[in-house]
Amino acid sequence: MHMIRRVLSFRIANPILSGLYYSFFWMMLGALVLSLLLWSSGMDEQSLSRYIYVVHAVASLFGGIVAGKRAGKRGWYQGGLTGILYGALIIMIGFLALDSHLQTGDLLLLATAFASAAIGGMFGVNLKNK
Repeated sequence: MHMIRRVLSFRIANPILSGLYYSFFWMMLGALVLSLLLWSSGMDEQSLSRYIYVVHAVASLFGGIVAGKRAGKRGWYQGGLTGILYGALIIMIGFLALDSHLQTGDLLLLATAFASAAIGGMFGVNLKNK
């Protein structure tokens, strides 16, 4: 039974990559919740911009927590780097998929992702099992 669990387990050893993995997971959950909210209520798409920043901040916070916990030290650095890479990937996907240009909202997204992931990394280091 122990061998089966070892074969079926999947763990990313790099703290930044694992943080990015969890960030994108939480972003997908947030997008699902926002799309259900948009579908079930009378909201229009233009009013979702604040909620989108909240989803990205929460996703990068959890990614920073995971990165800080896996790294064990320098949590703000590991989390902040995770947040910057997360924000850059989101902007790059928006540029490639939607042909959008760089705007001030994108810089706000990068700053929000960096700050929340750095805070998450600080908390994640303290969650490390000793």
